[in-house]
Amino acid sequence: MLEKHSENEVHVDKVEQGPASSIAFGLERLGLIAVRAPIVSCIVLLVLIVGAVFGIHRIKIDDSLSQLFRSDSREFKQYEEVTKKFPAEEFDVLVVVEGKNLLARNNLEKLRDFVTDLQLVEGTRGLVSLFSARQAPAPGKLPAALFPAELPEGADYDKFIETVKNNEIIRGKLLSEDGTLALVVLSLDPEVVASNKLTKTVADIRALMKETLGDTGLNVQLSGVPVMQLEIRNAVERDGLTYNILGILAGCIIAIIFFRKISFMIAAAFPPMIAILLALGALGWANFNLNMFLNVMTPLIMVISFSDSMQLTFAARDRLIAGQDKFTAFKNAVLVVGPACVLTHGTAGISFIALQFSDSDLIRKFGEAGLAATIIALVAVLSLVPVFGVLFVRNEKVFAVKFQGADAGVQALRNFCYWIAVRMVGRPGLFSLIAVLFVGGLGVIYANLEPRYRLADQVPDKRQAVAASDRLDAKLTGANPVNVLIVFPKGQSLYSPETLQTIAEVHATVEKSAGVGNVWSLETLRRWLTEKAGSADVATLKEYVSVIPEHLVRRFIDAEQDAVVVAGRVPDKDSSQLLPIVDKLDSELDGVRKKHPGYEIAVTGLAAIAARNSANMIEKLNHGLTIEFALVAIFIGLAFRSWVVTLACILPGIFPVVMSGTVLWAMGEGLQFASVVALTVSFGLGLSATIHFLNRLRLENKPGVGSALAVERATVLVGPALILTTVVLACGLVVTVFSDLPSLRLFGWLSAFSMVMALVADLFILRPTAMWLINLHDRLQGTDKPAI
Repeated sequence: MLEKHSENEVHVDKVEQGPASSIAFGLERLGLIAVRAPIVSCIVLLVLIVGAVFGIHRIKIDDSLSQLFRSDSREFKQYEEVTKKFPAEEFDVLVVVEGKNLLARNNLEKLRDFVTDLQLVEGTRGLVSLFSARQAPAPGKLPAALFPAELPEGADYDKFIETVKNNEIIRGKLLSEDGTLALVVLSLDPEVVASNKLTKTVADIRALMKETLGDTGLNVQLSGVPVMQLEIRNAVERDGLTYNILGILAGCIIAIIFFRKISFMIAAAFPPMIAILLALGALGWANFNLNMFLNVMTPLIMVISFSDSMQLTFAARDRLIAGQDKFTAFKNAVLVVGPACVLTHGTAGISFIALQFSDSDLIRKFGEAGLAATIIALVAVLSLVPVFGVLFVRNEKVFAVKFQGADAGVQALRNFCYWIAVRMVGRPGLFSLIAVLFVGGLGVIYANLEPRYRLADQVPDKRQAVAASDRLDAKLTGANPVNVLIVFPKGQSLYSPETLQTIAEVHATVEKSAGVGNVWSLETLRRWLTEKAGSADVATLKEYVSVIPEHLVRRFIDAEQDAVVVAGRVPDKDSSQLLPIVDKLDSELDGVRKKHPGYEIAVTGLAAIAARNSANMIEKLNHGLTIEFALVAIFIGLAFRSWVVTLACILPGIFPVVMSGTVLWAMGEGLQFASVVALTVSFGLGLSATIHFLNRLRLENKPGVGSALAVERATVLVGPALILTTVVLACGLVVTVFSDLPSLRLFGWLSAFSMVMALVADLFILRPTAMWLINLHDRLQGTDKPAI
C-alpha cells in the first residue's frame, strides 16, 4: 500500500502540464501574476488592507425586524405606509412586570413611582400604563385619575383593587385578568431608536428597574421593537468578533498540526484571513449593512477560500518533497490545482446568484455580498498562496529530505483514503445503485418538510426580549401587533357618521376574531364614553381626543386625520399557525368592506406580513435550490467538457442537502429561511471536494491507465487535503452555535453538517459513481478516449 502511494507521488511530476485545455479557460493563471513580483505584490496588498480597514469601519448594522420581508410587494409597501403614519409600535419599549404580589399596596406604590420616573428617562416621549386609566367622567368635567394620590388601606384597598381589575380600559390590555402581570408601554423618540443613544436609554431604564423595583420580588423584563433591535445589534457585533477569532484559530491550528512548518501554515491560513478582511472592507465601501445573514459572511469566506488554499499548499508541498524548487512547486500547484479552485468558486458564485430569485431584499443582498466575496476570495487565494510560499518557504531541499520519510500525519490520511478507494471501485455498480436508492429515499423525506417561521427566530433567545414576549403571549394574548388599516374616501372626515360606524364595525370584527386580542382603536374611547359618561355625541369624542397626549393619539389616528388603525395583538406562533388567523380576519372584514365600499380596509402589521409571505418565500428558495442542482451540474460538465462529469456530480451534490433535510425532519423542524439559505450555499461550497477530485481524476485518467487505478490515485492525492479542509470548514461554521440568534445557530450547525456530509458523499458516492460512469462511457464509445 505504501509503495502504491509512493508511485502516485512520483507520478505527480509527470502530469504537470495536464490536458491541453483548462477547465477554467486559463483563469487560474491569474495566480502567477503576483508571484512574478512578490515584494511589489505585498506592497499592493498592504495598501488594499489599509483601505479594507477603513471600509470595515463604514459597515453599519441593519437591526430592523422587518428586513427579511423588505421587498417591492404591495403588502410590504402598505406595511411601510402604516409604520410611517402610525409609528408608535416601532418605538415602543414594553416593560413587563409580573408577580403574584403585583397588586399588593407596597408593590403598587413602588410600581407607580417607577412609572413616574420612567417619564424622566432621556429619549422618552410618553407612556401608557394601568395608571393612565381614568374614572367615569362627570358632566362637563375631565375624568379624574383612577388611582388616587394616596392609595386606600385595608378593606377599602381590597375594594379599590377589584375596581382596578375590572376597569374596561386596562383589563386584559395593560393588566392581566388575574392581576399578576402589568404592561407599561414606553414610547421613545424615533431619533433615539435609530441612533447609538438607544443603548444608553435602555441601560437607564434597566437601572431604574433595579433601583425602584429591585426589592419587591417582582420580575421585570423589557421587550418591544427597540429592545429587540438593540439585542440584535449587540449580538451581531459580538458574534462577528467570535466568528473571526474562532474561525481563524481553527484554520491555523489544524494547518500547523499537519504541515508542521510555520511557513506552510502562513501559506494555507493567511490568504483566507486576508480574503475575509478585503471582502468585508469591500462590502463596507459598497455600503452593505451587517445583518443576521451577512453576519455569517466571515465564516463563509473562510469556507470558500480555505478549501482551495489548503489544496494549493498541499500540491506545492508534495512537489517540494519530490525535489522541485519553491518557484516551480508553487507555479505547478497553481497550474494543476488552480483550475479546480476557479471552478469551486464558480459553483459557489452560482449558489449566491440563485439567491437573487428570492422576493426578500435581505436575501438578495446576501447573495450579492456572497458573490462579491467569492470573487475576492478567489483572487486572494490564487495570488497569495504562491506569493507567501515563495517568500516564507526556506531551505526546500532540507525540507524535502526531512519529510520524504517522515510525514506520518499526511501518510495516515492517504492510507485511509486508499483503503476507501479500493473498496469503492471494487463493485462500482452495486455501490452506485445503493447510492441512488438511498439518496432517493432521503429526497422523499426532504420533500415533505414544511416551511416554518417565527419572528422570535430573528431575536436573541437568551436575552430578555423573547422571554418578556412569551409572558405577554401567555397573559395578554400576545406581543406581536396585527393592525387593520382604514383609509377614508374623499369627502369623509374622521368624525363623520359613516367613518365612526366603519371603525366600530372593524373593531367589533377584530375583537371577535379567534386568536386576536388586546384590541385598541378610537372605538375603545367611544365605548368608554358611552358607558361611563352616558354620552356618545361627536363633540364629546372630539373633546376627549383633543386632551389626550399627542403620542397616544398617533397610535390610532394619523396626523392628516384621513386614516386610522384598529390595533390587535397575536402570540408569536409559527407562520403556519398565524396565517389561518390572519386570513380568517381578512375574510371576516369583507362584510364591512361591502357595507362601506369607499373605505380601504386592509390587514397589515409585521406578524401579518410574516404569516402571508414567509411560506411562499421559503418555498421559492427551495425551488431555486432544485434549479441550482441542474445548473451547477451542467456548469461543471461544460467546464470539464464531459457528460460523465455532469452525471457524476449530481448524487454527491444532492446527498448533503437531502441528508441535512432528513436531520431537520427527525428533529421535528421544518424549512426556515436560515436552513434553506444554508443548504443553498452549502450545496455550492460542498461541491469543492467533488471538483478537486474530478480535476485530479481528469489528470490521472489517461489512455493506458485503468479507470480503477486512476480513481485510486486521484483519491490518494487529493483525499488528505479534502479531509483536513472539511474539518477546518466545519469548525469555522460551527462556531455560530455560540450565537444568541437562533437563525444564525441553525445556519451554522446545518452548514457544518452539510460540509461533513459533502465529504461523505465525495468518498462513498462519487468514487463508485464516477467509476461506473467511466466504464459505461468506455463501453459506449469503444475507444481509449478518456471519459473525463
